Amino acid sequence: MSNSLFRRKTIDNIIAEGSDDSHGAGLKRVLNVKDLTFFGIAAILGAGSFSSLGGAVFSGGPGVIVLFIITGIACAFTAFCYSDFASRIPVAGSAYTYAYASFGEIFAWIIGWALIMEYSIGNIYVSYSWSDYFTSFLERMHINVPAYLCTSYMEAKHAIQANTNSLELRSAWNDAPVVAGVRCILDLPALIINVLITYLVYKGVKESRNFSNLMVLLKLGVVFLIIIVGGYLVLHNHLTDNWLPANTEGVKSFMPNGFKGVMAAVAGVFFAYIGFDAVSVLAEESNNPQKDLPRGMIYSLVICTVIYILLTLVLTGAVNYQHFENIGDPLAFIFEKQNLNVGWMQLLVAVCAVVAMTSVLLVFQMGQPRIWMSMSRDGLLPKVFQKIHPTFKTPSFSTIVTGLVVGVPILFTDKTFVLDFTSIATLFAFVLVCGGVLFLPRKVKEPGKFHLPFISSKFIFPLIVLISMIIIQLKVDNYFSNIFEFEVDEATLTYNISAIVFWAVCLLLSIGAYIKNWSLIPLMGLITCLYLLTGMTAMNWAWFGAWLLIGLIVYFMYGNKKSKLAKN
Repeated sequence: MSNSLFRRKTIDNIIAEGSDDSHGAGLKRVLNVKDLTFFGIAAILGAGSFSSLGGAVFSGGPGVIVLFIITGIACAFTAFCYSDFASRIPVAGSAYTYAYASFGEIFAWIIGWALIMEYSIGNIYVSYSWSDYFTSFLERMHINVPAYLCTSYMEAKHAIQANTNSLELRSAWNDAPVVAGVRCILDLPALIINVLITYLVYKGVKESRNFSNLMVLLKLGVVFLIIIVGGYLVLHNHLTDNWLPANTEGVKSFMPNGFKGVMAAVAGVFFAYIGFDAVSVLAEESNNPQKDLPRGMIYSLVICTVIYILLTLVLTGAVNYQHFENIGDPLAFIFEKQNLNVGWMQLLVAVCAVVAMTSVLLVFQMGQPRIWMSMSRDGLLPKVFQKIHPTFKTPSFSTIVTGLVVGVPILFTDKTFVLDFTSIATLFAFVLVCGGVLFLPRKVKEPGKFHLPFISSKFIFPLIVLISMIIIQLKVDNYFSNIFEFEVDEATLTYNISAIVFWAVCLLLSIGAYIKNWSLIPLMGLITCLYLLTGMTAMNWAWFGAWLLIGLIVYFMYGNKKSKLAKN
């Protein structure tokens, strides 16, 4: 049984199975490096900047910029690893396919199962955020949607239980019609946009590409306008003191809540980066995947990291970080009357947010069906999941199922749950991708293809770990001392345990680096992603563990027996 669980596919077989010839009617190859870069920007620059950024700023203050840099570095290392895999295995499937070639079938299944949370469940959060901005835009047009038709049931229920002061949430609960003892509260705009995006993706990648490129150009223009106008007003109105706000003790600090406050924002910040890896699932629709996929991922990542840092500086300069509590539209919020007071920018941002999050929905909704298609090819899912529409050349059945997986949970989940659930799953996938590169043989450099530079980690990586531990020993922000102070607070306790596990893994990897002389880049990607995971709470881990358990049950009941490798 153990051997069957870790059976691996050769890269040659994966490429042969993913080629156009092997399926008779393959996917259309219409995407160039510009399209792939735009798809990456479309996925990254969306809900993170227009919604979750507010909560991240409230937790970490201006110092959340540090977390954006750390996360950007982690994603950059991960992008190199994705690029290495993509250049070797230019087929759809993303991290799932890569894990199959490096770790084996059981890990490939786990990754594929976890990616459902990144693309499908992540799109639930984006749908909620899209609804918030869309209804906000309608209000500015003097069109009012009843609160119970633009609020999720669980959000309203939890707010009432917490005795919220929000008039909108109270109205949603109190004014909702009651049928058979159940209050009819649902986020109707979120459901509608999901149906429309599913239809667009079903129609074809070429139509989706053109629509996505147009939206990316629009939102990039408005985001740069926000940075220019907002940045000018911050400097002109002498608001730069907001970058050093006073903490609870009255001491001015770039990190008013300490580094732990910054790390508490990890789910929101990391969610802002989710999506750059979605580019890798478009391998079979790329003109030159071995060259263009790596460039598309890296270009989009660099562009968006710079934009996030500038946006954070504008937000934390325009308004004191404490005012971003429960703010779902932070970019519009800074231009409100009590802040920078620029009315026309409020309207423009609302329109841009609707455009931005529509493009994110589009990219995520394209990613999930192609992963299911790859899993079906391997026998881990029924054959119907690899069915390609004869006219549109898209994975038709998988696309419809994706629409249902996104649409149905909208009826009974809320944004907080979805945000944490998505971030931990994606980080887990990134860890396995970076780790997987370590198990691949070194590749001979070929002209026209991406080549991951080999930097020996034999001495450098152990030295990096040693220096990091020395810095922490000096008690920068009392970080190290807190590791062994097991406080009653659940979040702190979880963080301490995670930190101990993290440093134990660092030591083991240092030994492995010295003995095996691994490549430094994937090692750094692995360790930075593991570090970000230390910011997750016990509840995040509990839900993630439950989700993986369900996935394993499905695998052993179907995938393990039906796998193509089981028949060989």
